[in-house]
Amino acid sequence: MSRSPFPPARRPVTPPGVVRHATAGPAGRAGTASRAVTRTISDDPLGGTVRRTVLPSGLRVLTEAIPTVRSVSFGIWVAVGSRDETGPQAGAAHFLEHLLFKGTHKRTALEISSEIEAVGGETNAFTTKEYTCYYARVLDADLPLAIDVMCDAVADSLLEPADVETERGVILEEIAMHDDEPGDEVHDLFARAVYGGHPLGRLISGTEETVTPMTRRQIQGFYRRRYTAPQIVVAAAGNLDHAAVVRLVRRALHGTPLDTAPAEPGTPRPNTPAVRTKPATVLVEPKETEQAHVILGCPGIDRVDDRRFALGVLNNVLGGGMSSRLFQEIRERRGLAYSVYSYASQYADSGLFAVYAGCAPGKVDEVLQLTRAELARVAADGLTEAEVARGKGMSKGSFVLGLEDTGSRMSRLAKGELLYGDLTPVDELLARVDAVTVADVNTLAAELLSRPMSLAVVGPFGERDFVG
Repeated sequence: MSRSPFPPARRPVTPPGVVRHATAGPAGRAGTASRAVTRTISDDPLGGTVRRTVLPSGLRVLTEAIPTVRSVSFGIWVAVGSRDETGPQAGAAHFLEHLLFKGTHKRTALEISSEIEAVGGETNAFTTKEYTCYYARVLDADLPLAIDVMCDAVADSLLEPADVETERGVILEEIAMHDDEPGDEVHDLFARAVYGGHPLGRLISGTEETVTPMTRRQIQGFYRRRYTAPQIVVAAAGNLDHAAVVRLVRRALHGTPLDTAPAEPGTPRPNTPAVRTKPATVLVEPKETEQAHVILGCPGIDRVDDRRFALGVLNNVLGGGMSSRLFQEIRERRGLAYSVYSYASQYADSGLFAVYAGCAPGKVDEVLQLTRAELARVAADGLTEAEVARGKGMSKGSFVLGLEDTGSRMSRLAKGELLYGDLTPVDELLARVDAVTVADVNTLAAELLSRPMSLAVVGPFGERDFVG
């Protein structure tokens, strides 16, 4: 999920001073979309040169050239997540993520993994509620291999019936393992408390009831309907040449189901209409655990809301670190919990703001009382100027330090394109944090923290323990 307070802001698609040039598309294709179009997005002093090419099929390729490293992170990002499933399909996106590494017309599952591992590289994938990512990290000299292997796996997977059954068993084990992790389970319970039956409230993995009867035909249909070129962004960061990456991607996709007729690239998921959330409620998952896990929170703001920078500052001060108010009050002063923090999650058309705590079951009432009191205090009185300055410093520092490796830079390129439709320079993002005022933070706090709060609890309790 996307929790950073620094998503790129919307900017014009063609900002002043942008350099554009066109490269020839495949022979025989005509019309305005028949040529690949490349532009330089930025020459950031805090990073490398970022370029973007739109292929005739609508697939987008973004790279950041960083000549001072000897590695490259390469990712294929698809604008499809668990929220795009119907109820009976719940878990299909995650199921598919597993299956795409199981074999293609060119490679077996073993060859997919062994070819990358043979050069010391690594591959992996993950599914979120709004997108799926497949990625590899290799030495710069091995980038052509990584591109060929990853494009082959994502574009041309066989989804053999035997592999579907094998991975079904793996996924059911993964679901069972998740159920044994109450610290993870409580987050899913909280999402259900806020979103109810909406896809944002469902488990990304699906459930035993939806995964068990899911057929290969259903997964194949989901694959071919959803994994289309306009919905895919290829991103790479490291010691690379943009034109070479584009050529390698086009060669790897030639003749696959992603080598399609000219089309316009996809656009970011719209933020309207806003997702309807449930009235504040209490959900308890009774479980004989040694520690109780609680989340108290409410609907937040979506990821294109201009107040997201103020929210990042508020979150830092309230529960974003060891110096935060909640950590100091609940853990340091009173020793009531080992882990306590706040967090914000943003989606295209909705968001969450919440506080998590893990504590002994007998201390839950006191922890919740202190949490509610602190939220009410900040809503009424706001933060001080010194706290806001500290929160802004934390935001800027964590963002810049998070860009110290090629993987995070690759992710930033893809998320900017896929989720926002553009990439904002680092300096501009830092300036937007600097522009946050005490009034901005306190106005948001007064509104957000006064909202009715939902409560999710996993531990040795019943619903009646939290009524009244």
